[in-house]
Amino acid sequence: MEPVIDQAFAAALYSDGDAGLDTGASLLAADPTADAELFRRGEEFVRRAWERGWQPSDVVRIVRRELDEMSAGLAADLITTETGRYEQLPSRWRSQLAELPAPPPRNRPDRFSYASALLGLYRLLLRLPAIEPVGPPPGAPGLRLRLPPAHDEPRMLTRIRALLAKAEATGFPEEAEALTTKAQELMARHSIDEALLAARTHSKEAPGACRIGVDAPYETAKAILLDAVASANRCRAVWNSDLGFSTVVGFEPDLEAVELLYTSLLVQGTAAMAKAEAGQRAGGRKRTKTFRQSFLMAYVQRLGARLAADTARVTAASVSEEGAAAGDLLPVLAARDVAVTDAADRMFPETTSTRVRGVSDGEGWAHGTAAADRARMGERRPGIDGSR
Repeated sequence: MEPVIDQAFAAALYSDGDAGLDTGASLLAADPTADAELFRRGEEFVRRAWERGWQPSDVVRIVRRELDEMSAGLAADLITTETGRYEQLPSRWRSQLAELPAPPPRNRPDRFSYASALLGLYRLLLRLPAIEPVGPPPGAPGLRLRLPPAHDEPRMLTRIRALLAKAEATGFPEEAEALTTKAQELMARHSIDEALLAARTHSKEAPGACRIGVDAPYETAKAILLDAVASANRCRAVWNSDLGFSTVVGFEPDLEAVELLYTSLLVQGTAAMAKAEAGQRAGGRKRTKTFRQSFLMAYVQRLGARLAADTARVTAASVSEEGAAAGDLLPVLAARDVAVTDAADRMFPETTSTRVRGVSDGEGWAHGTAAADRARMGERRPGIDGSR
């Protein structure tokens, strides 16, 4: 059994092109007794990915990006089986595992096609580079036992998540504005409350990190949006354009806020862009790519400035509310900012700047700016149309 697998791996995993995959798949298709060992070897490749800093959502994202949806399902099957052997898992892994795609039936549509897809996946897993770890691997000492997400998420975050979901789904701009504004207020207040609580209890909590996918198309604009959201929530974001994600560094309550708000603003912005583009097409316009690029860059630039201003406003209001304790709040926030910056610099001692392509579509820029104006966070202004 093992010699057949070794021969298949030698042909398929350490070469490029389809010829090696075909040779390996032919060997495996002809030997059904190799199936169990073949799958076990795949679990080993997944385990090595954890050791290199990857997490379940990272693996599925890169597989989907480099291969196809079927391969993503194959990876999900391996991940589910491999992580099932641990009594303890990192807290963020629970939600990632719950969102894995459904695995395809094994050995379908036929043994050769299935083996070829599996070998292609193994080739990719074998070549994954080491990346910066954003948490402990599964099975690490001190991890909490796996629990359903409802027992792990603070009530405040559940409420924020529900508000943003409604903002994305509604077809009424005024309702979306009210829901998103309320969610932003809760985020900012929650972050400040957590900072004060940590200071008063002398918490030893240190900044953590998470990875958020930044997918094509228009990934540069999306990465800039994520950076703006991260900065407004006292986090740092570092974009890896080659692997399609940004790593966000910050304290846990702020990381939750960044992920929720970025996802919501991206959904709302995409909906507003589609609506504006439809209007352009109705007027006879055909150049949609430049319109979209300009729209999103304007949307991101305006939102970045607005989010920064809103954070300053909420912080100032909190200082006023604290009264005599105001002297405690500002040093606490400053200390957390320094801790986040230091943590990010340790994780990424060398970063480079990305050149942003010029904006060439005036109408796209104007519509994107208007959409960002409607998406304002914190003051009573018109909201963005979150209809799909």
